[in-house]
Formats: sequence, C-alpha cells, structure tokens
Amino acid sequence: MDEALLRSLTPRVLTVLVRRGADFAAAEDAVQDALVEALRVWPADPPRDAKGWLVTVAWRKFLDATRADSARRRREDRVEEEPAPGPAPAADDTLQLYFLCAHPSLTPASAVALTLRAVGGLTTRQIAEAYLVPEATMAQRISRGKRTVSGVRFDQPGDVATVLRVLYLVFNEGYSGDVDLAAEAIRLTRQLAAVIDHPEVAGLLALMLLHHARRAARTASDGSLVPLAEQDRGRWDTAAIAEGVGILQAALARDRLGEFQAQAAIAALHADAPTAEETDWVQIVEWYDELARLTDSPVVRLNRAVAVGEADGPRAGLAALAAVDSSLPRHAAVAAYLHERDGDLATAARLYAEAARLAPNLAERDHLTRQAARLNAGRGR
Repeated sequence: MDEALLRSLTPRVLTVLVRRGADFAAAEDAVQDALVEALRVWPADPPRDAKGWLVTVAWRKFLDATRADSARRRREDRVEEEPAPGPAPAADDTLQLYFLCAHPSLTPASAVALTLRAVGGLTTRQIAEAYLVPEATMAQRISRGKRTVSGVRFDQPGDVATVLRVLYLVFNEGYSGDVDLAAEAIRLTRQLAAVIDHPEVAGLLALMLLHHARRAARTASDGSLVPLAEQDRGRWDTAAIAEGVGILQAALARDRLGEFQAQAAIAALHADAPTAEETDWVQIVEWYDELARLTDSPVVRLNRAVAVGEADGPRAGLAALAAVDSSLPRHAAVAAYLHERDGDLATAARLYAEAARLAPNLAERDHLTRQAARLNAGRGR
C-alpha cells in the first residue's frame, strides 16, 4: 500500500467533490471514508486508476451520508427543539429501527456501531471517537455488521441493553454540541420508557434530562466552554432537573442498580448543589465507586480521580489518576487541573497545552489553550 500516493491524492479528490457541490466538511468526511476503504481493499485488489477509484468511492460515501443526514433531519423536524416533560408523544418508526439494527446475529459492539451510522446519522469518525478506537477499526466493524445482516430477516429485534447504549451515545454526541440530536435521543428514550418498565431505561432518561438541563449554561456568548464549577446555575432548567430527579428516585427505589442509574445519581448531586463549593463530592466518589464496579470503565476511573481530588485534595486525586492509563483521552486535562489545584503551575500549564493538542473538538481545544495561556501569563508576572 503506497500511503504516500494516498496522501498526495487526498487534496485532489477533495477538490473534485467540492466542485461537484459537496460542502467542504462533508467532502472531508467522505474522502476519509474512501481512504479507509482504500486501505482495506487496495492491498488485495489495487485499482488501475487510483484517483478515479477514490473519487467514485468518496462521492458515493458523500451521497450516502447526505441521504442519512436528510432522513435524520426530517425526523428531527417533527419534534420541538426542547424535549418537553410529560408523557411520550405518539411513536414513529425510529425506535423500531433502533431495535431492528440491534439484530441478534450481531455482537453488541457491532450492533451499536451499525445503528449509530445507519439510523443515528453519526459519521464513522464520531463513532470511533465515542468508542476510543481508530477510525479504520470502526469502519471495519461497521462493514462487518452490514455484511452480517445483509442476508438475514429483520423479524428478531435486538435487546434493550444494546438500544440503550446506542441512545446514550447519540445523546452524548448531541450534548457535545448538536442540541437537536440530544433532543431526539431524549424523545426516543421517553418512548422506550413508556413501553418498557425497567429501571435502567428510567435511569438513562433521568441522566439525559439532568445533563440536558445544563445546556444553556455550558457555553458563553462567544461559544467558549464554561466549566461546570463556573456555570451560572440560574440558567439551569429547574423543571428538567426536577423531572430527572423524580424519575431517578423511583428507579433507585426498585433496588436494581445499573450504570445509567449510577451516572444519573452523580448528575443529580451536581444539580442539587446550590453552588459548586457546596457539591457533595464525598457522595459523588461513592457513586463513582459503584459505577466502576458495574462497568470497569477507564473513563469512569478518570472521572473518579477528579472527584477524589475534590473530596480529599489534589494529591489524593493525582494518586488515583496514577492508576489510570495515561493514553486515555482527556487524561492530560485532568492531570493539568489537579496539578494546578496542587500549586504546581508549571506542570499544569505544560499539561494543559498537551491536552489542547489532543482535544477532540475545537471548543475544547480553545478552552484548554486559554487555560495554559492563563497560567503561563501568571507565572510571567
């Protein structure tokens, strides 16, 4: 495989797609998908015309993505931007599609990836970032899923746990910036809660409502991120918080704890604190311990280190962080925060700059860059 050839052809193929009418961002996604396909196909079957092959495949990827996005937007147009509290509205076929894509013939990981791509409208890159794997790995997983279900009858819907995982990831992608996508995930989870009496379904709905209640305070007027401790709590949606807490309490009373209920309990403790200083960090650490027991997730252990740093001091937080894989996304950002609280500003500034280089999106990168600049400016006085 001549990777130098692929790199040299990338801007030329991108230019062709833009000239055909694709917007630049969508064209970039399509070209990246085509490059992943080339890495998979070319070693065994190299094309005679490399550029022509890439243009054809990239254009097809662009059209597929455009159709998927249009379908998703048509579904979103049927609902209001803000998810209103109360009973679920009349169901459409979207939730059924989620269950069908979670087919029993697929592994849970493949079912989630395929559903996010086919129904949720997420790009391969977005799904890969959510799962902390390379884009090429996720593209192969999605391709395998498509091949697996290509010849089966879709008369055996998948399980609830897989559908919950998909809804959670779709919401997280929306919570990172696309409010419509988050609202769609809440709408579908309401529908699921209306027909399935399960504490984890309720736990996921509560978690979404509690997080979504803070959306208005998460960004400043210039689009920059506002950390939780600095958010104007007067802008939080108290009705959504009250509904989320009520749903969570009813779920926890059934004594069938799951990861979404545990996450919702952490979110509820944040929402319940009148100020950041009054947050019950000791109880949050206890809930993270429960969550780690349920999931054994490195991301949970990373977030737990922050909570330990708040409850027991930054050095205790750094000790907890030492047991977490340093290659994990946002590890450097957490280390920077804890070192700053411990008074080691030089190390904190260096780590903020490192975290900015690794940030998954522009808003987070800008925020971390400003943090590094703030500390460097303070040390220069």
